[in-house]
This record gives sequence, C-alpha cells and structure tokens, in this order.
Amino acid sequence: MTMRNNLRGIRPWQLALTAAVMALPLIPSAPAVKGIAFVRAAHAEDKKLDTSRLVSVGGDITEIVYALGEESRLIARDTTSTYPAAALKLPNVGYMRALSPEGILAMNPTAIIAVEGSGPKEALAVLKNASVPFETVPSAFTRDGIIAKIDRVGALLGVPDKAKALKGKVAADLDAAIADAEKRPEADRKRVLFILSAQNGRIMASGTGTAADGIIQLAGAVNAVGAFPGYKPLADEAIIEAKPDIILMMDRGDGAGTGNEDLLTQPAIALTPAGEKKAIVRMDGIYLLGFGPRTAAAARELNAAIYGG
Repeated sequence: MTMRNNLRGIRPWQLALTAAVMALPLIPSAPAVKGIAFVRAAHAEDKKLDTSRLVSVGGDITEIVYALGEESRLIARDTTSTYPAAALKLPNVGYMRALSPEGILAMNPTAIIAVEGSGPKEALAVLKNASVPFETVPSAFTRDGIIAKIDRVGALLGVPDKAKALKGKVAADLDAAIADAEKRPEADRKRVLFILSAQNGRIMASGTGTAADGIIQLAGAVNAVGAFPGYKPLADEAIIEAKPDIILMMDRGDGAGTGNEDLLTQPAIALTPAGEKKAIVRMDGIYLLGFGPRTAAAARELNAAIYGG
C-alpha cells in the first residue's frame, strides 16, 4: 500500500470528531514519534518561507491557495479541504482538530500552513518544534477577517501582488453582499437558529463568536440565541423562547445526522415559528462556515433561502 493511500485512510476516532466540529474541546493526541530530531521552526519573518512542498490545514486556507493560483505547491491537505474538487486528489492528512504529526511529517513538507483552531495542542507542539516551519493563520468570522486571512496566506507564499488582487475582488464582493443585506429594516429581519447537531434529541446550537453567527449576520438575519458564546446544548424551554423563524443546519452530503422530519417531530422545535412552517435551510458546511473567498456567495445564497428571491 502506498503512503498516499495510508494517509487517505482516516482513523475512526478522527471521523467521529467531525460530527462535533467547533463544539467539543480538543482531545489528547498520540505520543510524539520517537527518533525524530526536533529544532525550533523558522518563522517567515526570519527568512523566506520555502513553500515548495506545502501542507495546508483548513478548508479556507486550501481554497485561498487555489484562488491565488499557487496550488502547484500543495502536496497534502486536511479533511475539511474539499474545495475546489481538485483538492480532493491530494493526500489527506486527517481532520484539522485531530491532526497526526507523524502523518504530516511523513509527507516531507517544506512548510505547514494551518488555520487558527487546528489541533490538538499536543500535535501542534510537535509540529511547531519540528524541523519544518509551521505557520498559523488567524481566523475571524467577519468581512475583515477574510481579507486578513488572504493577506497572511499571500505573504507566507511570497505572492503579495496576487494577494492584493484577490483581496480587492473578495472585498468588493463582500461589500456588495453586505450592502444588499443591510437594506432590510431591522424590524423585518428573521431570527435564525443554527443547529450543529441534534442527536438523541439534544440540540447543540450556535451562540456568538462562531462561524455560524458570523454568516447569519452577513446574510442580514439575527442569531436567535445570541446570549451565550460558542456552541452549547439548548434546553427545550430555551428553544421555544428563542422563537426562530428559520432553522439552519449543515448539509453534510452523506445522509448522516438528523433528517428534517425527525427534527420537526421534536416537541420544542415543533412549537417554534420555524417548526410550524417547516422552515429548515441546509447548506454545505464548508461553503457556509468556511469564511474564505466564497463567503459573499454563501451569504447571498443564505439570504435568498431565508427571505426568498
């Protein structure tokens, strides 16, 4: 079996974590590989980063690399990097929150670029102290956060002119989408409940400071449960009190998770305006929550799904 096939095989425990993306704490990783000599990673500020053999971690990072026209540098990507379709041909080094240092280092990369939030922390400690430069790209779920992300990736790849052009295009697209969404009066904006998971009748919903909260705002709607940060399980009373007009969920594309009919049979959901109208919107998770170059399009599509048009 080739190394590429080995890397494409995701361990069961890694697959299980995808169901709780952004909702669960980081978990311990396997012990660091023995027999590897580690030195402090060089920073891009110290010398020019060699990205000739690049591993990207984070669907947004991979998408930006492609948007910059620098995909020839990529030798591997993580599980969340599913766009564009060409990225799926690259070896898979695992889920971004459950990285395996040995799997990444076995690819013999010259650099690793990972989005903020990758992990677990023990794996990052190994990678950051390996002889391969490890760079983190900050992630903020806002218009400016996307632009800063493009700027950072462009700087790391040594293509500032390409990054400037891409930033201009993406910024203009975002500004237009935001302007369209803001035309709707505050009093007419619908309340959206983003449900990350609904297994065993337990609703895990998005509060503030999340990608879901960010895209709901960009689409000109209101987060129905904006009183707490992060993702938390909601009691039936909280769901009813939230009074969502729309329920938003990720479409995982594999038939997994709770279906619309099962969701609507839950008493608390059935008693909401969204439940009464069977108003459930599903969108591809990476497209919806990635906060990369396609976010303006995702915001427009969500706006149209919420308000019609």
